[in-house]
Amino acid sequence: MSPKPSLPQHLADLDWPALEQSLDQDGCTIIRSLLSPTQCRQLSSLYADPGLFRSRVIMARHGFGRGEYQYFAYPLPEVIQQLRQSLYPKLVPLANRWNECMGLDARYPDKHADFIQRCHAAGQQRPTPLLLQYGPQDYNCLHQDLYGEHVFPLQVAILLSEPGEDFTGGEFVLTEQRPRMQSRPLVIDLKQGDVVVFAVHQRPVKGVRGYYRVNLRHGVSRIHSGRRHTLGIIFHDAQ
Repeated sequence: MSPKPSLPQHLADLDWPALEQSLDQDGCTIIRSLLSPTQCRQLSSLYADPGLFRSRVIMARHGFGRGEYQYFAYPLPEVIQQLRQSLYPKLVPLANRWNECMGLDARYPDKHADFIQRCHAAGQQRPTPLLLQYGPQDYNCLHQDLYGEHVFPLQVAILLSEPGEDFTGGEFVLTEQRPRMQSRPLVIDLKQGDVVVFAVHQRPVKGVRGYYRVNLRHGVSRIHSGRRHTLGIIFHDAQ
């Protein structure tokens, strides 16, 4: 049996044109089984180590829903830093194309380190990768992860728990609001180790008179039983 490829190699071997097509069509796409069950369990176990995190948020205190999450501190754990650095350059061409279609001036450098330098120069110096933990009756309200002036238009969530075994309920949900239309919901079917890549804030949609912008929000439906962990990879840092 051949060894499992490294994360950068696994990502390099994906059909990125097909993934981009899905992002253009729906504002999201799924990468199946990027992380192994062992990797998922190891990442979930990090939640219990407060020394890895810069802050902890209890959602109910802020009206965000129910459940909690923690933002990692720098330096990030190796696998999370690797995910951030390896995913970002694959998404840059689409991010730049989307901004051009929407008439936005921002363009993104090829390397994530250069983009982070831009964020830090503007005062966005706090790391944003986070680990989320949900228990029974917990949920995450629809929201957008913006954090400052410099926003990379795509982000990633990786499900670390196995639906039906570790928890029930808790579907990842996206809504898309098009001008003068009702919101369109999308329920994303994720398994342990799956990645969903999705728009942070808005994306372009082509109409009869050119491109227009649609707004997206994401959240998690109510957990019925068990415990659900998710890793969030956001490419811009926070103020």
